[in-house]
Amino acid sequence: MIIPVYNAEKTLEELISRIKQAFSSLDVTYEIILIDDNSRDNSWEVIKRLKRGSPNLRIIRLRRNFGQHNAIMCGLHFFRGDYVITIDDDLQIPPEEIPKLIAGAAEGYDVVYGIYDRKKHNLLKNFGSFLIGCYYRKIFHMSNQVSAFRIIKREIAREIINYDKTFPYIDGLISWNTGNIGEVPVKHYRRGAGISGYSIGKMVKLAFDMVTNFSAFPIRVASLLGVLFSLVGFLLALYFFFRFGLGMPVTGYASMLVAVTIFSGVQLLTIGIIGEYIARVHMNINRKPQYVIKDQDI
Repeated sequence: MIIPVYNAEKTLEELISRIKQAFSSLDVTYEIILIDDNSRDNSWEVIKRLKRGSPNLRIIRLRRNFGQHNAIMCGLHFFRGDYVITIDDDLQIPPEEIPKLIAGAAEGYDVVYGIYDRKKHNLLKNFGSFLIGCYYRKIFHMSNQVSAFRIIKREIAREIINYDKTFPYIDGLISWNTGNIGEVPVKHYRRGAGISGYSIGKMVKLAFDMVTNFSAFPIRVASLLGVLFSLVGFLLALYFFFRFGLGMPVTGYASMLVAVTIFSGVQLLTIGIIGEYIARVHMNINRKPQYVIKDQDI
């Protein structure tokens, strides 16, 4: 089980206790990997204290804040089971729902998501999550919903970690490797302590990274805008040409307007075409590290 941790000193002890209790009713062996994503509070001290009483707890601290998906990628390099479960550190998803994921995986799915009918976030964050979900379905051509509460089969997880680029998006990488994805309904509660590490700014960054690193969609939009403006410029040129041919006066800077519109469209189209190639080069040569480990006890 992998848990990315950021500023969670108030929930970690209860989270680990409830995870242990959830697994105690299951006939399975398990381990817990906590990845501290360079928390600003005392999360690492709490993690080290929890480690002393838990031999199946493995702990890692990253050198700086890399983000939730990067932290999960780190954990995927170290897990050893047949399945791996990811869950947030804030107790909004109760650990008591873990058996539902395991039961879903037993039905033969490669990945199973825990899906909640209504997220107990504020309105703005719910809207941001909705947009990210829409982007996901559009970019990866998937119909399923996604969440941070998921169980992944070992074979799929091993394929995911082959992706060594800077900005991983776990759900996108899952969709690249399998379509055998299930969903189970789970509960979702309001955050009991602290504030979410996913600010609106970070959600915007996640959406931007997802779109620009896994899709050429923005570039295609630029190309389409180029075609559109070129067409508008051409139609304006025809309009002024017929007015002139019919002896009607053409006032103002009509010729300049036509020229600017046409050439602006051509420029956008050209930039879009070049951008298609740059985007692909960017996706393949960006070698900024996904994560850097500062400390560990595994």
